[in-house]
Amino acid sequence: MSAAPLSTTTDVLVVGGGPSGLALAAELAARRLSVRIVAPHPPRPFAPTYGAWLDELPTWAQPCTAQVWTDVRVYTGPQPTPLMRPYALLDNTRLLDTLLERAGGRLHWTQDRVTGAAQRDGRWHVQGEAGEDWTARLVVDASGHGGLLCPTCFGGGAALQTAYGIVAHFQRPPSPPGAMVWMDYRAAHLDRAEVRTEPTFLYAMHLDGDRYFVQETSLIARPAPSRDFMAARLYARLQALGTPPHNTESDEWVAFPMNAPAPAPGGVLAFGAAAGLVHPISGFQVAGALNDAPRVAEAVAVTLRRGEDAAAAGWDALWPPERRAAREVHLLDLGALLELPGDRLGEFFAAFFRLPAADWHAFLAPQTGVRRLARSMLRVFAHAPSAVRLPLVRAALKHPGVSLQALREAARMKEPDRLSHPTAAPAGHPGAMTQSDDTRREANSGDIDQQEVIEEGMQGATGNVDADGLAPNVDRQKKLEELRENIAEISGEGR
Repeated sequence: MSAAPLSTTTDVLVVGGGPSGLALAAELAARRLSVRIVAPHPPRPFAPTYGAWLDELPTWAQPCTAQVWTDVRVYTGPQPTPLMRPYALLDNTRLLDTLLERAGGRLHWTQDRVTGAAQRDGRWHVQGEAGEDWTARLVVDASGHGGLLCPTCFGGGAALQTAYGIVAHFQRPPSPPGAMVWMDYRAAHLDRAEVRTEPTFLYAMHLDGDRYFVQETSLIARPAPSRDFMAARLYARLQALGTPPHNTESDEWVAFPMNAPAPAPGGVLAFGAAAGLVHPISGFQVAGALNDAPRVAEAVAVTLRRGEDAAAAGWDALWPPERRAAREVHLLDLGALLELPGDRLGEFFAAFFRLPAADWHAFLAPQTGVRRLARSMLRVFAHAPSAVRLPLVRAALKHPGVSLQALREAARMKEPDRLSHPTAAPAGHPGAMTQSDDTRREANSGDIDQQEVIEEGMQGATGNVDADGLAPNVDRQKKLEELRENIAEISGEGR
């Protein structure tokens, strides 16, 4: 990475220095394009906690994990449901270093804030906060949620996922040792009315020894709960479990919109959360961007060399028609979750995780085609209790066109399923349930109703992992005993 003179016209200027923007910048630079990143900060480890299904991370990114759990579970009722799918915590420092290394010397990082961009004489002119004027053949908005140069319009207002979490030490485990709890909707300490109006769940990782990351999460809400409310919910849960934390190392607050529509293409190419690529059901995005980046970069590089419209090529690669149709189905599902009373969410996800594993994997993946999504949605409806079905029907009736199309697609089940576009190497995906996108929205964030800035928080555990997903210095016998105990609990042998 090096600094270029301000008068130099680069092939591509990327606004934003989060994981999504840097991933695309690195792929563009690897294709021998000159690339400038403009971000309000120098290169530094990403602040939010990012997780991913291990099998959805690109091969090159899998070594950028701090920890991997094979015991991954959800609680939609008293007993756990094993997910049987390894889950990883990303090492943000290693991910940053790897992306910078992949970019090589053709990436130029400029610390500044972008205030606007205009196209003149076949070049883009991008303005900085202090009056700078950078020129580029293509501009990419990777500024984060809501977009800076490509503002997102959220129909009905932004519906947010919010979460408050801490890394702390506990005298008693707040979640099963050696396990990762992806979702725990148990809430015996709350009145049913509280759960109905403000449903939240626990997301927890056993890091090592008596250290845990525990996070109270609101999957999606409009209006969204505040930071103070979510922090109070977390501590009330821990108190009810008899596991108050001590020696808290860090805390984290995240808030980001889930209901971005597929954006209309324009002269500026957007990427990551700014391009509406947060998954509307899980909130995942980062690993999906790591997989999108090579395909988009290739389309841009080819068209720039031909002197053609690189922005149009990038939009076509990022949002093909199949992916746009799939987003409509996902937004229909999101509307159903907003309609669903909070005390029924556990029943909904119980039905969801009764799907064949391949189906729920696909439903949470970023590139699944509309037909398979529709089929999975109908299967959840078929397995859900009547108290859950009625709100789902109400949501469907609000969008009859999308609902009818979904039924038609599901009816064509004999035709082979396909992804919304071909994938590169072993696919990768976004972060944990509350893992947001790239950077925090660094400027002009007032466009989004209730938009919160992701504050400084957990940097992500660091350390090496071996092929089995364990740190080299871990007590393997202890981990094996923990896994056996957890398997016995899940299977019922321990009861």
